Amino acid sequence: MKRLKILTAAALIATFAFGPASTLAADKKSEKNDKANSGKAYPLKTCVVSDEKLGGDMGEPYVFSHKGQEIKLCCKSCKKDFDKDPAKYLKKLDAAENKTK
Repeated sequence: MKRLKILTAAALIATFAFGPASTLAADKKSEKNDKANSGKAYPLKTCVVSDEKLGGDMGEPYVFSHKGQEIKLCCKSCKKDFDKDPAKYLKKLDAAENKTK
């Protein structure tokens, strides 16, 4: 009986210890796929949501693709705001792209 408790505890500890690591690996893999599949290059040097400088205090930008447009955000938490109204931010990117032409 004591051996069963020890094995159960070990299994639970392993699940909680290594479960998040596998999820993070899947997130990294999907981010790399999004980067590879993005069409239009990102025209700004700042986050389209917060206007924070990319690669600043927040670390590496969070990069993904939305309808063929590469999007770079200062952090992953800005994606929630982007997802609420993507048209607003895509319009901002279009304006920036037209300004550089």
